[in-house]
Amino acid sequence: MGEKVVLIDGHSIINRAFYGVPELTNSAGLHTNGIYGFLNIMFKILEEEKPDYLCVAFDVKAKTFRHEMFEAYKGTRKPMPEELREQVPVLQEVLKAMQITIVTQAGYEADDLLGTIAKLAEKEGKEVTLVSGDRDLLQIASEHIKIRIPKTKGGRTETEDYYASDVLEKYQVTPVQFIELKALMGDTADNIPGVPKVGEKTATSLMVEYGSIDGIYAHIEEISKKSIKESLLENEELAILSKALATIKTDCELPVSISDMEIKNFYTKEAYSYFQKLEFKNLLNRFDDSASEDSGISVEHELISDLSMCEQIFSEAVKQEYASYYVIEEDGKCVAVSLCYSREKAFIFVPEGFLKVEYLKDKLISLAKEVELVTFAAKESYSYVDYASAKKIIDLKIAAYLLNPLKSEYFIEDLAREYLDSAVKERAQLFGKEKLAAALESKPEVFSEYAGNLVSILYMAKEKVLEQVKNEGMDSLYFDMEMPLSFVLYEMEQEGILVDKEELIRYGESLVSRIAELEAAIYEAANTEFNINSPKQLGEVLFEKMGLKGGKKTKTGYSTAADVLEKLASEHKIVADILEYRTLAKLKSTYAEGLLGCIAEDHRIHTTFQQTITATGRISSTAPNLQNIPMRMELGRKIRKAFIPKPGYVFLDADYSQIELRLLAHMSNDEQLIEAYKQDADIHRITASKVFHTPIAEVTDLQRRNAKAVNFGIVYGISSFGLSQDLSINKKEAEGYIEAYFAQYPKVKEFLDTTVEDAEKDGFVKTIYGRKRPLPEITSSNFMQRSFGKRVAMNAPIQGTAADIMKLAMIQVWRDLKDAGLDARILVQVHDELLLEVKESEMDKAMDILKNGMKNVAQLSVDLEVDVHEGKDWYEAK
Repeated sequence: MGEKVVLIDGHSIINRAFYGVPELTNSAGLHTNGIYGFLNIMFKILEEEKPDYLCVAFDVKAKTFRHEMFEAYKGTRKPMPEELREQVPVLQEVLKAMQITIVTQAGYEADDLLGTIAKLAEKEGKEVTLVSGDRDLLQIASEHIKIRIPKTKGGRTETEDYYASDVLEKYQVTPVQFIELKALMGDTADNIPGVPKVGEKTATSLMVEYGSIDGIYAHIEEISKKSIKESLLENEELAILSKALATIKTDCELPVSISDMEIKNFYTKEAYSYFQKLEFKNLLNRFDDSASEDSGISVEHELISDLSMCEQIFSEAVKQEYASYYVIEEDGKCVAVSLCYSREKAFIFVPEGFLKVEYLKDKLISLAKEVELVTFAAKESYSYVDYASAKKIIDLKIAAYLLNPLKSEYFIEDLAREYLDSAVKERAQLFGKEKLAAALESKPEVFSEYAGNLVSILYMAKEKVLEQVKNEGMDSLYFDMEMPLSFVLYEMEQEGILVDKEELIRYGESLVSRIAELEAAIYEAANTEFNINSPKQLGEVLFEKMGLKGGKKTKTGYSTAADVLEKLASEHKIVADILEYRTLAKLKSTYAEGLLGCIAEDHRIHTTFQQTITATGRISSTAPNLQNIPMRMELGRKIRKAFIPKPGYVFLDADYSQIELRLLAHMSNDEQLIEAYKQDADIHRITASKVFHTPIAEVTDLQRRNAKAVNFGIVYGISSFGLSQDLSINKKEAEGYIEAYFAQYPKVKEFLDTTVEDAEKDGFVKTIYGRKRPLPEITSSNFMQRSFGKRVAMNAPIQGTAADIMKLAMIQVWRDLKDAGLDARILVQVHDELLLEVKESEMDKAMDILKNGMKNVAQLSVDLEVDVHEGKDWYEAK
């Protein structure tokens, strides 16, 4: 067997990858799914083929003879989506960095170049594998040229392989005849018009019978089907054109020789840098140390366990303008504390012997009083630094989040790539799944470099990151909102919320009782017992056995998703019971049972409040999520009875009333909506009166409910279809409601339209406080993505501003409670709601601070209204 050549059709494979891999973007906003998918396909092919030569061919912008022929026929090529177009030159740069030969030639398409190279290599006695998504290339297949057609779906790649014999078996024609088969049936993807009315089945039977297009026309009178014969006669010129368009040239002038395509080392330093910038982290393990050894940051690092050396280092640090620190914890224990105060060296303190963790904490607290401290995920290390006495603490994770709130995760190593033009290896690359404490022991030098790099990146990136925050107009947002908020959230996490364990157990038992009742009712209505939790069995019972209308059949059975069942719930009691059963089953597993495992030794639950998760700026809660406790049904709300204040204290619960609608009035400056709020009346009843042209006293409950749905729907950019689904009315009626709403509040429509237009132009929207929400979806070539982007553009400024106001209110209330010396603290934040635990004797003062802090934190054209309640548990307070 001779040497092997692998040839790849660049445009075809990146196109396949683009549509097969879910949308990806890197921190710079570049779409990367096409590049990522291409590389995965390429690596898979290379691992399977183990070639000696590799070449990737691309089309060029200059017109080829096929373009001219096709356009002469008045054809139009479908333009490449911009999200894909921007990836092609980047892929080419990546391939060059990997020392892979790229071939392009003006006047020829990629498949012509590939066909020529394949035939040339075959003549030289080489085995050829040609990789393309275009079946046109099957005409090149032979005993020594294999065509591989990859299919990527959900990130998985499979290939169909064709030698000449495989083409004959699958299509009943030889590779040469395949040209004429394609010419007859046409291929819109490859811009081959074909002969009208001649599909694949007809074209195949004609080719099997007559061997060629010439043979078909020589025996045209023998074709029995009148419509096919007439179409062939009327379109003979088109058949000839289609054959020319389908025929791949195999005699192009090549700008490279096959010897130029010899495979070299792919994993160069330049390629490593590209993979870092593109954020292909799981592909970086393909590179060895030599590729990344010079791409990191040049900083000395030293492990310190000596007390006197530690004293000396901190005495030098205190003389600096600023320093960076980073605490490495694992399983609740401190593994190391890193410190950097220059561009030359980083120190890693390992707590052992006389160098205790408490000593390191004291040194950091003293240092923080004198110099600015820079860190990452500051809230996680506030037990090491007293923020109350600190000069200034700077958290670059929060800054990175403000600059790009769409990322799912933030890493220090990303700062090196984005702001220092450097690449450093991440933990997984260095240690795999090994624990850091074990890595420190087994690979002290590697651990030292890892920890030193982290803290050095923070030190060196600080100025550039903060400069970008300032340039983006988010300086105040960062220093006056997000950083103080991290102090508030830290104290809330430390405090936790007291749980009555016995009440939680009783609640779980009440759920078990009701679940059993529902289960019995469902079995009786269905006249059979089955697994209610099995979508397949449930679908069969509802839509086959019971014959309910409205079922949606999928490949795996009937859909029993909530939206499908909710439409049927009002008509069929069994469906309503199933929905309640599901809700209660989740309440039981997630909350009644799940929360029991979250109660700490102090009998309190300590959730983690996430500040860098949501794109809109809202705070989220995890481990456990206390913001997601159900409120829509009474039995769900009752779980709040298990959350109680400590003895001698009471709960105060405050929430904003219709804050997003009030913000819509303010931000749109619609006089009618502003006036409606100034009347201090029922906004939904007022809207119903205006929209349905009904005197306010005569507005029905149904009209009010519909108006409420419109009010809130407008805030979320609802469509007439969405509103029709919510209200169970037809689309035209829903459209009428929306039009009537905008007729009454014209500046709301103007505001929403302008917001979308600005988002399309700028690529982002902003809150009143300057928080940016990037919107890459709004210019997507995909209609669904674009529609989603428009809805987000309408809602994000409002929802984001509401989140900003809540954050400012939390800071204000937190400060005012401290200034007043009250024994009161914020425990939980749930979207527009704050829960406080206050001493009973100080309740009135705390209530005033809470209400005033939330109400007066922002000056709008409509007043912010706050509802405050007290209670001996969270249920009663709400």
